[in-house]
Amino acid sequence: MPRRAKSPVSEFEPHAVGERPESLEAFLLQQQSQDLLRFITCGSVDDGKSTLIGRLLWEAQQLFEDQIATLKTESRKYGTQGDQMDFALLVDGLAAEREQGITIDVAYRFFATSRRKFIVADTPGHEQYTRNMATGASTADVAVLLIDARQGVLTQTRRHATLVALMGIKQVVLAINKMDLVGFDAIVFQRIKEDFEHLAASLGMSAVTAIPLSALRGDNVTRRSASMPWYSGPTLLAYLETVRISAPESKRFVFPLQWVNRPDSEFRGFCGTVTEGLVRVGDEVCVTASGQKARVTEIVTMDGNLSQAVTGDAVTLRLDKEIDASRGDVISLAHMPLEMTDQFEAAVVWMHQEAGLMGRNYEIKLATQSASASITTIKHRIDINTQAHEAANALALNDISVCNLALSRPLVFDAYAHSRALGSFILIDRFSHATVAAGMIRHSLRRAQNVHMQALSIHRADRERLNGHAGKVIWFTGLSGSGKSTIANALEVALHRQGKRTYILDGDNVRQGLNKDLGFTDADRVENIRRIAEVAKLMMDAGVIVLTAFISPFKREREMARELIGAQGFFEVFVNTSLAVCEQRDPKGLYHKARGGQLPNMTGINSAYEAPECPNFIADGSGAFLDEIVSELLEALGY
Repeated sequence: MPRRAKSPVSEFEPHAVGERPESLEAFLLQQQSQDLLRFITCGSVDDGKSTLIGRLLWEAQQLFEDQIATLKTESRKYGTQGDQMDFALLVDGLAAEREQGITIDVAYRFFATSRRKFIVADTPGHEQYTRNMATGASTADVAVLLIDARQGVLTQTRRHATLVALMGIKQVVLAINKMDLVGFDAIVFQRIKEDFEHLAASLGMSAVTAIPLSALRGDNVTRRSASMPWYSGPTLLAYLETVRISAPESKRFVFPLQWVNRPDSEFRGFCGTVTEGLVRVGDEVCVTASGQKARVTEIVTMDGNLSQAVTGDAVTLRLDKEIDASRGDVISLAHMPLEMTDQFEAAVVWMHQEAGLMGRNYEIKLATQSASASITTIKHRIDINTQAHEAANALALNDISVCNLALSRPLVFDAYAHSRALGSFILIDRFSHATVAAGMIRHSLRRAQNVHMQALSIHRADRERLNGHAGKVIWFTGLSGSGKSTIANALEVALHRQGKRTYILDGDNVRQGLNKDLGFTDADRVENIRRIAEVAKLMMDAGVIVLTAFISPFKREREMARELIGAQGFFEVFVNTSLAVCEQRDPKGLYHKARGGQLPNMTGINSAYEAPECPNFIADGSGAFLDEIVSELLEALGY
């Protein structure tokens, strides 16, 4: 049980927040019977979030003597309150946070009163750390949104409020802090309250409770402030102790499979956490993707077997027969199957410095499921200040946008409004493995249910047999003027002489038809390669040897093409010609225009070219004889 040392500063003496149990046993029994409330503190920079949490921990008597001693020492070293204790240091644990006086990471703290247990997430206020705020909000029941009474509603306040609404947090406390610095003026409080209520109405927030307080002094935190007799509402702690959180009851059973446990030949169990509903021994369940069914024979836990498992239980299910299921599958009740989709609309929060581009492939994580995903349409970006919908062709850091996404395979899903577990996802960069976005699914796209693969009688093998050779994609990449088209053309002549069916997809030629609507921005280059890869795949399926001659500057898109086409059918040729030689040749005069400022997106000059790291073949386009290159290529290809 936490022990408190008396502070020599009377201002910081604790105030009663409820009766304390007389014994450790009573304390433990009390905590077992209490419910748990998760809440976040958010808002703009220096609104007092960490100080507020520190004050709550202090007055809830949740600090040990050594913590208090450390706080006093660090308050003298890092604090901003002179000789008094700086409560923000209880939460700001990183050295960089203490030195700068800001919150960078999400800090989680647990505390309890006689009425309820709490987990609070202190989230950063700086715009560059907005992604961390989204992380903290993902599991919260209540949001405490702080506003500096001197500043009012700021842009970051609006951004956080928008995120709170998107994350589906229904209960919001508008904590108007630092009232002591505006003379506890009721007019200031009322003005900020009305300003925020206007924003809340536009976001669909219906349950907003405004509380004026001073986190530093403790006014209206756990005890009512004598300095604000005009306020008759609850203190912050009283609100948190009594607010009702009604978790929607789910009649269905949702069990994302995390692991198949098979320690020996006698035991096979499916491990995971129940995210919705309940399951009983004897229930018939099914694997959503395959439709396989079986009955639950045992529900195993570390503490013994259960007759049923409910939401939040981490269990191992044993079934009455063998089924094929692995991590990423989702198990449900057989009579209440779940839905799957490979296309949906979602609200996306972009969290990375590198822009999000349509057509670029990312990895999606949804519950325990994963697949490749791409943004097919950016429908609009949300203006944080006005909530207006703005056109956009890329996603920038901290953008909140509505997008359509397409997946490489169907995943089990639900709308975020109905299920956080099946409606939330993250996008991961496939090269850096950084999390670049978080998303909330709005609904499946109708086309996902209306478009089906048509079964055909003639297949690729039949066409290849008729042609007398396999289909293949030979992907030439290199700078403009490197010699891609020249080498591709010479190779096609050689293959044609061998009686092979070929076709060249050349960058300039394709841009006169199929891709004439695309420019040369990064987003357009990504879409250009995506379309070419799709066309090349179709032509390879027809049994044709396809030669593509495109700059294709980004390794992500070349890797996307390789995955789409298949590693067996994809042969990458890097025409390695130096920029100096390419610029000297300048067959189309493009480098001259770029140097003159007429071409703002010229690859190699003012737009990056990412050379392949492990191509199948490297052609020296700077001075080698063309016949030699073609001969070596034919040998490498096995023709």
